[in-house]
Amino acid sequence: MNRDQLTIFAITAGWTLVVGLFGGAILWRFRRKSLRITMIVAGLVPMLAALAAVTQSVQLMFISAHDSLVVLWTLVFSGLLGLAMSVLLGHWVSTGSRDVGRRLRQLGTSYEPVEGRAAVPAELAAITDELELTRQRLAASRERERALEASRRELVAFMSHDLRTPLAGLRAVSEGLEDGVVDDVPGALRQMRTTVDRMTGLVDDLFELSRLSTAPPPRRRSAVSLRELAEDVVGESCEHARSEGVALSVSTPDDDDRLAVHGDADELTRAVTNLVGNAIRHTERGGAVKLTVDRAEDGRVRLAVTDGCGGIPDDDLERVFDIGWRGDEQRTPSSGSTGGGGLGLAIARGVVESHAGSIAVANVEGGCAFEIDLPAVSSSA
Repeated sequence: MNRDQLTIFAITAGWTLVVGLFGGAILWRFRRKSLRITMIVAGLVPMLAALAAVTQSVQLMFISAHDSLVVLWTLVFSGLLGLAMSVLLGHWVSTGSRDVGRRLRQLGTSYEPVEGRAAVPAELAAITDELELTRQRLAASRERERALEASRRELVAFMSHDLRTPLAGLRAVSEGLEDGVVDDVPGALRQMRTTVDRMTGLVDDLFELSRLSTAPPPRRRSAVSLRELAEDVVGESCEHARSEGVALSVSTPDDDDRLAVHGDADELTRAVTNLVGNAIRHTERGGAVKLTVDRAEDGRVRLAVTDGCGGIPDDDLERVFDIGWRGDEQRTPSSGSTGGGGLGLAIARGVVESHAGSIAVANVEGGCAFEIDLPAVSSSA
C-alpha cells in the first residue's frame, strides 16, 4: 500500500471516528425520545462520514473532480435512499411500539379489538400476540372470579336458609319439651335426631367441598372397580328409589371386565351416590333412573346416570356444577345426604376432576344424563 492510499485510509478512518462519535452523542441525547428520530440519525451518520471523507480527499486532490462528482452524487442518492428506508422502518417500529404500549395499558381491561394488524416487525408482532393472549386469559380469569363470587353469595344465602329452617324446628321442639306441652316425647326426640342428622350431613358436605377446593395432598389410592362400585351404590339407594316410586337399575358389560380406575373408593362412591340421589329426587314417580358403566372407545371408563327429570334448560346446563347453584323449585341440584345447599353436584365434579377425569351433563329424551369419564388402570398396574 503506497503513501496516497495510506493517507486516504487515514482520512476515511478519522472522519468515520469523528462523525461516529458525534452521531453517538446525538443518539445518547435523544435516547429517551422517539425511536423514529434515533433510526433516522443512525441512517444519516454513515452517509455524512462518507461525504466528509470524500470531500477532504477531493480537496487534497487524491480524487479527480470528475470522479469526486460521480462519488458525491452516488453518496447523495444512496443517502436519500437510506434516509427514506430509516424513516419507513422508524414508522413501522413506532407503530408497533405504540400498539404494544396500548395493549400493556389495557391489560386486565376490555376493549374493542382492532380488525387486522399494522405492518410491524415480527418480534413486535409476536409481543402483541402474546399480550393479546394474556389479556384474554386475564379477562377469562376475571369472569371466573365474578362467577365464583356470585356462587359464594348464592351459597351463603342458600346455606343460611337451609340451616335456619332446621334450627327453628329444633328450637320449637326443644321449647315444647321444656314446657311439657309435647305428648309424644319419643317422637319428638326422633324428629330432633333426624334434623341433627340432616344438619350434620350439610356440614359434612361443606367440609368435603372445602377439602376439594383447597387441593389437598391426594389420599392413598388404589385400583377401584367402577363396575362393582356402581352395583354397590344401586344396592344402597334402592330403598330410597322405592320410597320415591322410581325404578333404579344398573347396566354393565357382559364380559368380566372390572372397569378398574385408579382412585379413592370412598370419594368415588360419594360422587356417584350424589349423582344417583340427585337423579332419584328429581325423577317423577313412576319414572326410571339408570346407571350405565362401560368402556369408551379411547379406553377410559365411563359411568352415566340417566334420569327422568324432564330436562334442564339449556341456559342452565353450564351452571349445574357451580357451587351453590340451584335451578327452579322443581329441580334443585343438591347433595345426596342433605337435600339442600346445592353442593352434591359440585362435590361430584371436584372428586372427578381430582381423579384426572371429566364430568358433563346433557339433556336426553325425558330427562338428562350425567357422564363421568375416568382414566382406566393400565394393564401393567
